[in-house]
Formats: sequence, C-alpha cells, structure tokens
Amino acid sequence: MKTQFLFPHRFKIFGWMLFVPTFLIGTYLYVTDFEFDEHLKLPVFSIYNDDWIFSKGIFKFIENGVVDELLTVLIVIGALLIGFSKTRKEDEYISKIRYESLVWATYFNFAVILFSTLFFYGFAYFHVMVGNIFTILIFFIVRFHYKLYKANISTDEE
Repeated sequence: MKTQFLFPHRFKIFGWMLFVPTFLIGTYLYVTDFEFDEHLKLPVFSIYNDDWIFSKGIFKFIENGVVDELLTVLIVIGALLIGFSKTRKEDEYISKIRYESLVWATYFNFAVILFSTLFFYGFAYFHVMVGNIFTILIFFIVRFHYKLYKANISTDEE
C-alpha cells in the first residue's frame, strides 16, 4: 500500500479523540431509542427529501435534527484517521499487514451483510444495515492493530 494515501502519524491521536466519545455517545443514544430529529434542528440543504408526512422534494432546504448526522460524520472521520494514519515506523511489512487487514475487513463485512440479508427481516434488518455503515472501518482497525500487536510492533514506540 502506497504511503502517499495515508495521513501523517499525528492524525491518529486526533482520530481517537474524535472516534471514542462520538462512538460511545452514538451507541448509547441509538440503544436508548433517543429521538434524534427532535434535537438540534437546523435548516440543511437536501438533495432529496422523502418525508411522507409533509412533502417530497429535491434540491431544497429543509428543517432537520442534525444530531445523528453529526455523530455519523464524526465517527467516520475519526475511524478514517485511526485506520489510515501512518504508524511511526511505516515499512513494507506494516503496509502488508494494513493491506491484508483491509481485504479481510471487506470480506468479513460483506459476510455479515449476506448473513443479515438471509436471516434478519423488517426493522431488525434496518438496524443491522445502520450499524454496517461503520463496521468495515471498525473491523479493519481492530484487525490491523491486533496483527500489529501479535507481530510485536508498537505503533507508538518510545
């Protein structure tokens, strides 16, 4: 994997600072059935809106609770910074581990999607797909850091 597409190492700590609190808050609010659209309502630009109660429309401003969008954006940005920031000592072996972890995460993620499609139905399937927005990045981060740990390669050497 070419390192020209990786963020500098210093972005990793910022990624953790974004990811951990927003992931915990988002998970808590999702599990407790927090009504996202009732809080922090702002006018936002919508490419397409299919609000069955009020109106349909394309390319217009709508009033929307942005808590869920804000949490999603921060979780994804944090996970991208964690997963795709260089280690302190980025070499070919670490690049190989990164590549293999990304391929493994992709396969595993689509196995979860296929399994869910076959065995989850209705709103439960929707919940699985919402979680699946983040799982490929989370699977990648977990496997990459686990493989680094197993190889006794510290990402933050003394």
